[in-house]
Amino acid sequence: MDLTEIVRGAFAGAFPGEDHSAVRVVPATDPKFGDYQCNDALKLAKRLRRNPREAAQKVAAALAGEGVFDKVEVAGPGFLNLTVSPTWLNERLAALAAAPKFGIPQTGAGKRVVIDYSSPNAAKQMHIGHIRSTVIGGAIDRIFRALGYDVIADNHLGDWGTQFGILIKGYRELLTDDERANLTVATLEKCYVLSAAKAKEEDGLWREECKRELVKLQQGDADNLALWKRFIEISIGEFERMYAKLGVKFDTYRGESYYNEMMPGVVEELVKAGLAVESEGALVVNLESEKLGVAIVRKSDGGYNYTTSDLACVKSRVAEYAPERIIYVTDARQQLHFRQWFSIAAKMGCTTTLVHVPFGLMSFQGKAISTREGNLIRLDELLAEAKRRALDIVKERGGDERLAEQIGYGAVKYSDLSHDPITDIDFSWDKALALEGNSGPYLQYAHARVRSLLAKAGGAPAERAFAVAEPSERRLALQLVEFPGAVVRAAEAYKPSVLADYLFQTAQLYSSFYQSTPVLKSEEPTRSSRLALCALFGDILRLGLSLLGIESPDHI
Repeated sequence: MDLTEIVRGAFAGAFPGEDHSAVRVVPATDPKFGDYQCNDALKLAKRLRRNPREAAQKVAAALAGEGVFDKVEVAGPGFLNLTVSPTWLNERLAALAAAPKFGIPQTGAGKRVVIDYSSPNAAKQMHIGHIRSTVIGGAIDRIFRALGYDVIADNHLGDWGTQFGILIKGYRELLTDDERANLTVATLEKCYVLSAAKAKEEDGLWREECKRELVKLQQGDADNLALWKRFIEISIGEFERMYAKLGVKFDTYRGESYYNEMMPGVVEELVKAGLAVESEGALVVNLESEKLGVAIVRKSDGGYNYTTSDLACVKSRVAEYAPERIIYVTDARQQLHFRQWFSIAAKMGCTTTLVHVPFGLMSFQGKAISTREGNLIRLDELLAEAKRRALDIVKERGGDERLAEQIGYGAVKYSDLSHDPITDIDFSWDKALALEGNSGPYLQYAHARVRSLLAKAGGAPAERAFAVAEPSERRLALQLVEFPGAVVRAAEAYKPSVLADYLFQTAQLYSSFYQSTPVLKSEEPTRSSRLALCALFGDILRLGLSLLGIESPDHI
């Protein structure tokens, strides 16, 4: 039983019949307040119109007989300061070391969640701007799986629309026979740029022919449909090559085209429900009473937009998967769009929890990323450069290209995941690849150091027995037992940065412990206890990094 459950039990014993589900125990902000704190007696006292200090004292009295705490103090107007006993801490460490996934609770068992992330446009190469949705979504994906959820990872590709009329026309008339025979995403992208430029010519003939090709595709023309399918297959093949480097996998690739036939039915449903009304030839849902403006669900020319597509998509996902929630990882500029269609979905009877995880913009060395600025770096180029720079670092230590990939790719991912998703990021090679400070290589190096220590000791102790005593090892031990809670908090907040912060703080505490407390030279049984503590740190760091999609080399 964890501390929160123990303290909730004390609240229930002191104040039976009340709802204590919100009671939380959190690590103390300062060691002088003990190991943990609980401030919920103040909230309870306010609700019951009781003296908060007296309420806290009543809970403290109930905790006194638990045998878990060395000290329970009531401070200020009713704060509970808790110091755990060495026996409890040592037993907790042993239980954590023996537990599957080091105690990550299986709160998602029997529940399903759909996570929608990455979503590049077909027929275009992935670039640095795609990194955020991909690595943030990938980390959320792994964290939810670790908590026992049945996760459906869906890549909602941009695979339909006007650009395919432009592409088909360009493919037939602007590419060489060799380019058509050996088609790549890079060639498709070049084809689109050339064809789009011709579509802007003043006579408008090319533009009209592109539109005709699009109409033929939409009407199911066999030749155009075959070309479109080829474009999509080539695109997915290229995307999967990038995802393999990033350690990302998807269960489904369902783009906009998958929901095309469902959109008229969605609009019809909206009209019948009185939610969609005509306005200047278009059909709209008025959300002004919610301060969300007006959402167009069918344009005046009869076409549909992203709102309609997303409503069809959620309808399909709910019917097929019956998920507890659906999580969308997109940039923050789309927040209004998601608020609009989430509201419409609820009005249509959708009871599935819909979550938007917005992320901020990425700049590169102080400049906004854009085609016009000429710094729209291809993702392939970014990862190649990360590997090259990492190789310059590791080859001096005898490292090879495989290690350079682990360090370089990990650095790129961690430089993003260590930030709150909503934060704008300025990517810097120096910060990303630093061996000191809050960086991926720093944490990977911390893992390699502990593995080296255990190798010198002849391996980790077969039996994980703990006898934590010194302040430095106690601080590390208290941090390690918080690992399951850090994973839960990262999931609840949809922020991998919560886990990244935990891992960095843990690595710093390990470094302080290692520098101030002898391990290999200490006497038994202290030596085995400290080696067990080091091994547990290494195991938790390795698992934590893996949840972020970052590998942990044993040697650097």
